[in-house]
Amino acid sequence: MNGVIAGISYRALLGRRRIWLLIMLPLVLVAMAALLRFIGAADERTAVTLMQTFAIGTMLPLLGLIAGTGVIAPEIDDGTIIHLLSKPISRPVIARTKFVVAASMLALFAAVPTFVAAYLLVNLESGIAYGFALGSLIGGIAYAAVFMLLGVLTRHAVTIGIVYALVWEGVVGNFVPGARRFSIQQWAQTIADQLSSSAFFSTEITLGFAVPALAVVTVGAVVWAGVRLRSFSLTGDE
Repeated sequence: MNGVIAGISYRALLGRRRIWLLIMLPLVLVAMAALLRFIGAADERTAVTLMQTFAIGTMLPLLGLIAGTGVIAPEIDDGTIIHLLSKPISRPVIARTKFVVAASMLALFAAVPTFVAAYLLVNLESGIAYGFALGSLIGGIAYAAVFMLLGVLTRHAVTIGIVYALVWEGVVGNFVPGARRFSIQQWAQTIADQLSSSAFFSTEITLGFAVPALAVVTVGAVVWAGVRLRSFSLTGDE
């Protein structure tokens, strides 16, 4: 990891309009949890439903898209990536640093608010807060890697990412049984299920499949991004 690149990436993410998107989605989640608690509708079933459908099902992939593409795609689009590539820094190091920055944003804006929202609903009952926070963290790391890679591979990363997040993860992954084995969202829920003992929460994917799948996707995406960056010339073309 390179500290200078990390600093530039953090400033780019936190100084653009993306910061408002990163903040807005977690605020909506926490606000929904607070409202449900206020009106007396906070119970385990409600908590699990909110965590599955919004925290991991909607917020997590969208935050992953914002952070993952945001750390590198804008630099490629406006050509400023050539200044970075002209430095005597290994391309894989650049990819790893960008990934760490994106992953840390997911930890802050996804995992922490998920824990807070679940805690507002049911405190620490049945391990729901811990489980979904961990699932959001690990799933967010995988999303950060995948969407960062997408930002390197294509200039249409945001559009493709939205289609992937909403169609594949949101529809196909939820309603087509066979496709669930190839959904980061489902793998994240499997992680969450390991810490939760709630009777209202169960997953079909085994831990023995979800953990290796998450590892392969995350490491593979970061390595591929580093390899892909090597093909970029200093003129900004591939």
